[in-house]
Amino acid sequence: MGKRLWSVLRRASVILLCFVLLGASTTPGRGPQAPLHRFTAALEFDFAGWTSEAVLAKVGQSALSSSGYLAKDARPALVREFFRLIDEAGRLDEEIATAFAEGTQGTDGAAATTANLAAVRRRMESLQPIVESILEEQASVTLMAAGLARAGPPFPPVSFHLSQLPLALVVSPRDVIRQDALLQLNPGLPLERQVTLEGQIEGNLDVSALVVPIGGIGTYPTMVQETGALSWVAEVVLHEWTHNWLTLRPLGWNYDTSPELRTMNETTAQLIGQALGLNLLELYYPDLVPPAPSSTPQRESGEPAVPSFDFDAEMHATRIRVDELLAKGQVAEAEAFMEAQRIMFNTHGYRLRRLNQAYFAFYGAYADVPQGAAGEDPIGAAVRELWKTAASPAEFLRTMSRMASPVDLERAVGHPLTIP
Repeated sequence: MGKRLWSVLRRASVILLCFVLLGASTTPGRGPQAPLHRFTAALEFDFAGWTSEAVLAKVGQSALSSSGYLAKDARPALVREFFRLIDEAGRLDEEIATAFAEGTQGTDGAAATTANLAAVRRRMESLQPIVESILEEQASVTLMAAGLARAGPPFPPVSFHLSQLPLALVVSPRDVIRQDALLQLNPGLPLERQVTLEGQIEGNLDVSALVVPIGGIGTYPTMVQETGALSWVAEVVLHEWTHNWLTLRPLGWNYDTSPELRTMNETTAQLIGQALGLNLLELYYPDLVPPAPSSTPQRESGEPAVPSFDFDAEMHATRIRVDELLAKGQVAEAEAFMEAQRIMFNTHGYRLRRLNQAYFAFYGAYADVPQGAAGEDPIGAAVRELWKTAASPAEFLRTMSRMASPVDLERAVGHPLTIP
């Protein structure tokens, strides 16, 4: 009786939270976003349609509870098979694309590849509801073990759906790095169309714009990119659950209040997702746990290795220099410097299509590491300081969740948030 009651309550909470969180995702454009819609109206992602389909899938999944009939050892094996199939589908897709590029799509070999892909996709479709249910259960157990569920399973319940994600259009002023707008665009938007859209917005509104891929969105159920990397999916599922959990608390309520609060929110979710994603792997997929980093790289002779190119450190230095130039009003110089740095990053194997103010406005909010696109951001440093001193991830998350302004963060760390 208890399980049946929980199942009913879980389905009801899913439906209720879908409407609460969908409202935040589909708010009509106002303020800085309003001028963008004349360029993006036909390209914007249909959150309402996606969420309706995901809700129906989740309610059906909860009603069937297919994974509950599987033996304990069979569940991780089924998950592994599903993610192996994702990789196989990607490989077959590439073979088909190559066949079209070489003009051999009409051969028997190409036809066999197409048939294999269809079979793989059918098997994936049959497994996906069960695999999602298994991972939701495993993530719930991980959260309970971390002390983030006081009585019974966590609330909101872990609920996610693997799918192709929309792209994000990020807009920043040119004279300062600040995310003024973020709109979700249809997945699969051709690169040529992305470039044209960025040019239209920048040319007409005198701003910096960039279309970027994303790994997950904190709708409910949360959207997670379909990929064969199980360890990455585990991290993103828990990252996005953290956003859902925060949405019911002050830090989440104030997500869009200021860039500082957005950085506090995203950095918190990033740190929790990384830590608990690792915990999930340790519990269920220990062979996927990455090895501990070695101390000093060594040559075969035993001498210290020549340091490799450090992307985060170089991006950190780039951001600091750009901020300095913009603070002096040297916008053109800052943009020329970013383009020169982009070329430099590309020579080292980091394929950046564009490096501009919008790039830093988006990626700079994820300040879970000391170096990187955030530059000399005191907010990220303070959040990391709390993370290091917290007794547990649960204590850290509860402390952060009560914050409604950077002043609350200052009080928590016990010192002003000043740039070094």
